Amino acid sequence: MEYNLFLIGLIAINVIISFKGFNDLSFFRKYQFHVGSIRSGEQIRMISSGFLHVDIGHLAFNMLSLYFFAPYVYGILNNFSFILIYFASLIFGSLLTMIFHKDEYSYSAVGASGAVMGIIYSAILLEPRILIYGFIPGYLFGIIYLLYSIYGMKAKSDNIGHTAHFGGAIGGYFFTLMKKPSLFVDNTFMVVALAIPIIILFVMAKRGKL
Repeated sequence: MEYNLFLIGLIAINVIISFKGFNDLSFFRKYQFHVGSIRSGEQIRMISSGFLHVDIGHLAFNMLSLYFFAPYVYGILNNFSFILIYFASLIFGSLLTMIFHKDEYSYSAVGASGAVMGIIYSAILLEPRILIYGFIPGYLFGIIYLLYSIYGMKAKSDNIGHTAHFGGAIGGYFFTLMKKPSLFVDNTFMVVALAIPIIILFVMAKRGKL
């Protein structure tokens, strides 16, 4: 019950702040991720943007994903690790977005997707038998999704925050391994498999292909 209260509290904060943003455009614009504003010193947006959403559908999708995957994380680790991984993933998502969009001063984004993706990646690492949508092996979903994110980052043909998703996954991956290093031995295949898209991203970035 104690762990569930942490999850419910996190969801409640997302809902309250998001609804405030739905009904108050000035509030939404003040706290959304915006490259120009962040570069001028408003670093709070790196975190606050993760609690704002575009609409109810966007909010519901992220919160349902969090609700279903979070128990694998706090059930195997603990509630402190769950909160740590959530916020680390949120921050990693924002940092990677800044790295890739630092010169696009008008670039903006909102959503908990980076933090939620970090929790999903953490859950896949901790529980290899997870089936996504009831039939897709978790590790395969993780690999395919991040490869798709790389494609989205390169194509820039939609409004999805692919970079934040990828950064969140990186945060979830590294902080989960930091909290449970035995995974390197107990689940070597999963650790290596989920690292492949991350390595591909950095190789492509280094070669200037993103």
